[in-house]
Formats: sequence, C-alpha cells, structure tokens
Amino acid sequence: MRSRTGSVAAVALALALVAAPRAARADGPDLLALGLGAYDVQTAKHGDTEPQLRIEYRFAPCFLWIFKPLVGALAAADGTFFGYAGARLELTLADHVVLIGDAAAGYWRRRKGVDLGDALEFKTGAELAYRFDDESRLGIAFDHISNAGIAKLNPGVESLLLVYSLPLGSAR
Repeated sequence: MRSRTGSVAAVALALALVAAPRAARADGPDLLALGLGAYDVQTAKHGDTEPQLRIEYRFAPCFLWIFKPLVGALAAADGTFFGYAGARLELTLADHVVLIGDAAAGYWRRRKGVDLGDALEFKTGAELAYRFDDESRLGIAFDHISNAGIAKLNPGVESLLLVYSLPLGSAR
C-alpha cells in the first residue's frame, strides 16, 4: 500500500511538471516593484504594526529554467531595514493573473522594532498580481522574515503590502 506522504509527493511533482512550462515562458521585461503596506502585522504577538516601504528589482531572465532573480530593500517606520537578494517563481494562473512565490536572504537591521536575533535573515512570501496589457502589475503580497532558527532568538515578522510593478524596457 502506498503511503500518504508518497501520494502527496507524487501529486506535487506532477503539478510542478505541468506548471513549469507556463512558469518558464518569457513573462515580459524586468520590473521595478514598489510596495507600500504594513510591517509586523501580528500586533498581538509583538506590539505595534508599522508602515513599510519596499522596492525590488525583478529580473526577467530565468536561471535553472524557471527561477528569476530579484534584489530589494524594505524600510519600516520604526527604523527597521532589510536589504536582500533571492529568486522568484512566477506561475500564470489566467491570462492576466500571476502568482509569484519568492525566497531571499539578506542583511537585517533593527532600530526600535522587533528583535529578530541576527543580522542574517530570510524572507519567503507570495504575491497575487493582475498583469495589465502594458506588462505593469498590481498585486497584494504577504511574506515572512526570520533567521530560520540559526540564532537563539527567532520570532519572525510578517508583512502585508500593495505592490505596483513597473515594466522596464521591452519584453525579452
């Protein structure tokens, strides 16, 4: 009898193989993504939610067939700063709807906000965006930043943002 874990893994592999060709297609030009939202949205866990600004440069060319590089930075009103680099995976769900998953690592600095315990932090998240005919996008993003347990202190924080992505140059 096949294990439940084996069945879940088989379904996940099948979905990845079906989705990869759609994800790997050229999805337009490089993008400059600007985000505005809330940093530390779990106020019951840490205290006050702070306004946040974010900027990302999202490269169009893929590596390893489906991953696209990104670099970015965020700043919160409490003085928190996070500069990072990583990769994203884009899945076209419908003609104008894109689901984006990303993972990044970078330098984190705290002023008055939550102490994440280390200067090295990791960000993982997802964005659901509407892609306009001119390749610009408007989306909502949610992500988590933590040190993945490499330090004794690892509370993590979550962000919720409205993101506008502006196309740079022409589609590749």
